This record gives sequence, structure tokens and C-alpha cells, in this order.
Amino acid sequence: MSAPSGAAAQRLRTDADTVERDLAKLVLTVVELLRQLMERQALHRVDKGDLTEEQEERVGMTLMILQQRMEEMCASHDLRLEDLNLDLGPLGTLLSPAGPPAQ
Repeated sequence: MSAPSGAAAQRLRTDADTVERDLAKLVLTVVELLRQLMERQALHRVDKGDLTEEQEERVGMTLMILQQRMEEMCASHDLRLEDLNLDLGPLGTLLSPAGPPAQ
């Protein structure tokens, strides 16, 4: 197998020293995207009145714990939640900004 050309090597940015961190970043980005989607769905259901008070409380606690775990996993890989947001060019960024969703 031949070595990649200079342009391809720059584009791929393969580095044995950072491959674990890069993989963790990719996986955490997907998990954060799913977490944000779940949070939006839960807020939508709360707004519609689809949940009992007990269900709302349980969903709220679950989402808070998931947020904490995401922050812990990011810290263990020397990442911040902001580092997970991918720039999609003209489409904008992949993830919503931190904080509550806009109403």
C-alpha cells in the first residue's frame, strides 16, 4: 500500500497519537446529538401536556444526569461539549448551542 499524497494526508490528518481522542470525539458528538434530540422531544411532550408530573420529573432528572455524564466523558478525553460541534459549512453547525433551546 502506498503512502497517501501530501494533499490527501493533510485532508485526512491521520495521527497515531490522536486517533483515540478523535474517535472519542466522534462518538461523543453522535451521543450529544442524540441527547439533544431526546431533550427536544421531551420538552415538546411536556409542552403538549402528554406527560404526568411524575414522568416530567423523571425525564428531567434523567436528562440532567445524562448532561453530567456527557461532561464527565468529555473531560476524561480532554474535550469540552463545545468541541463536539461540527461545522457543516453553509448548513451551519450540527449541534444546538449550550443552554435551553430557543422558544
